[in-house]
Amino acid sequence: MADRWSRRRAASYGRYDGGADPLAPPVDLAEALDAIGEDVMAGASPERAMREFLRRGGRDQQGLDDLARQVAEKRRELLSRHNLDGTMQEVRELLDRAVLEERKQLARDAMMDDADRAFREMQLEGLPPSPAAAVSELSSYDWQSREAREAFEQIKDLLGREMLDQRFAGMKQALENATDEDRAAVAAMVSDLNDLLDKHRRGEDTEQDFADFMDEHGQHFPEDPQSVEELLDSLAQRAAAAQRMRNSMTQEQRDELDALAAQAFGSPELMDQLGRLDGNLQALRPGEDWGGSERMDGQEGLGLGDGTGAFQDLADLDALSEQLSQSYGGARMDDLDLELLAKQLGDAAGVDARTLQQLEHALRDSGTLQRGSDGQLRLTPKAMRQLGRSLLRDVAQRISGRQGQRDLDRAGASGERSGATRSWAFGDTEPWDVTRTVTNAVLRTVSEGGSAADGVRLTIDDVEVQETEARTQACVALLVDTSFSMAMDGRWVPMKRTALALHTLIRSRFRGDHLQLIGFGRSAQVMEIEELTALDAMWDKGTNLHHALLLANRHFRKHPNAQPVLLIVTDGEPTSHLETSGEVYFSYPPHPLTVAYAVRELDNAMRLGAQTTFFRLGEDPGLARFIEQMAQRVDGRVVAPELDDLGAAVVGSYLGDRSGRSGGDGGWDEGGARGGGYGGLFGGGRGWWVGGD
Repeated sequence: MADRWSRRRAASYGRYDGGADPLAPPVDLAEALDAIGEDVMAGASPERAMREFLRRGGRDQQGLDDLARQVAEKRRELLSRHNLDGTMQEVRELLDRAVLEERKQLARDAMMDDADRAFREMQLEGLPPSPAAAVSELSSYDWQSREAREAFEQIKDLLGREMLDQRFAGMKQALENATDEDRAAVAAMVSDLNDLLDKHRRGEDTEQDFADFMDEHGQHFPEDPQSVEELLDSLAQRAAAAQRMRNSMTQEQRDELDALAAQAFGSPELMDQLGRLDGNLQALRPGEDWGGSERMDGQEGLGLGDGTGAFQDLADLDALSEQLSQSYGGARMDDLDLELLAKQLGDAAGVDARTLQQLEHALRDSGTLQRGSDGQLRLTPKAMRQLGRSLLRDVAQRISGRQGQRDLDRAGASGERSGATRSWAFGDTEPWDVTRTVTNAVLRTVSEGGSAADGVRLTIDDVEVQETEARTQACVALLVDTSFSMAMDGRWVPMKRTALALHTLIRSRFRGDHLQLIGFGRSAQVMEIEELTALDAMWDKGTNLHHALLLANRHFRKHPNAQPVLLIVTDGEPTSHLETSGEVYFSYPPHPLTVAYAVRELDNAMRLGAQTTFFRLGEDPGLARFIEQMAQRVDGRVVAPELDDLGAAVVGSYLGDRSGRSGGDGGWDEGGARGGGYGGLFGGGRGWWVGGD
């Protein structure tokens, strides 16, 4: 046992392949989260959205579909390039050479009896067209030419090496120019292997039996199996590939090879042992694909060994195709055989697949996705914040891009500085008074017995902010139309993106403001942001603006000291209202009573001081006239943005309304073009979206 596997290859250094590169930067989830969030808001489940992103990949990252396409292309290339007649072609060439050299020798040999020469020439001339029959007939021929005899012996040697190469990869090359002793050693190995497998089938083998076999014959197994089971796996996979290759041949090809097999090495005993080996492998590994077949019609002939390798590649590619499909129950990216993928498609494909695995792990393990009590994956609050910040950055770029203004010194929505300061409180957006803050830290350090010379550390209690003349707190109601036309006309996702962007802005930058999200279709309801973003398309007809305004006014009354801001996103006139009984009334075209109810609640919002902005989606002239009249009634504004600009329009209007601005001062005009006044909010490193929670 001391010399167990003594013939293993010497250790060598190479590229790290023990898993993910420990020095590589962590995967970037931003792009994945954006794509997943977009699909979730469009109605897909988080699980499906994650799978779709892994299938598509990213801007600089191949996805599963790209890898599967490469696998399919390589499979087609293997089948279209090769044919299975390689060994027979080599046999024909060696046979033709032997006959040609023998005829040359007969013509040169002046000492040969004429009758003998004529008989030999007749034998050569009358050889059957079948290579197998010709080889069989010439097996007892007394060759006069040394070159002819060597060529004919090469046929037997070739067949023997090919037959062995079908079962043991690399044997064709290893036994080239082999001696009789080498062939005897191989024959002994096959016999010992059969004895080991026979014992294993009966359950009588031991670890020592395997160790003894590897000590004696380990040089024939470069894959270095560590147990009988590993040895069986590698042998059975290749033997099954050899069987599939045989199944793919024509009946004529199979008959020729069977007839030639008896000539291999001139050793029928070896062929018997190989047949016995095939029987053992099929009995011990019945789950391998022993019955498959493929059609190869290419120009490049494959020998038995190379053909078996090609069929192993086809089996590997089929396995990879199934793994990459991820279409079976419980599929995970961990199912991908990265080593096999890199072997078949190259290192770059292996790196891409490993990155996809890391992405899946990161999405599942980093708090981005979590499994609920019903077993379904959901976006976590952390993921919602990350997605909201991404949408907010997009809004900021759109608004600052339209303005073309430089960053200003002020931030937030505070008014002019009064010169007074106060301690910072949660939700404050006013700028720090740096002098007062540092002074507080120094005084605190000294009072605690420290020395300013030893360094000063700020705490949150040291921070003072500059008072402003106007510190308006806003009460915001965002009413979003969830009627069927929003989904039908492609406005569903932009609506959700807008709500999430505004929600993120208020929760991260204007924490003192009170936001309520209200969805209104046939009826209206208050929604949490997670509920709205996961909302499936609503196919019930009805646009109940009346009910939505009722809920918005209730929200405003709960916060009487805050500035009411009413933002309404819709693509249709009100077609339903809430009766005093609580029942929903629907009518199309809109009933005058439905319109009257909506107008009454809009008037109530105006009496509460709400600054109202309608965001009209669509080009319907009737809708445009109706909304314009509604806005004029309450001194509100109408914005008709493109869908891509909806988020920027809503956020910009909110920022203007909460600061008491009206008209074009910081607002949006009818075409959705941005007015001036908010450069500091959207530009530079001090933008309101930087450093959100």
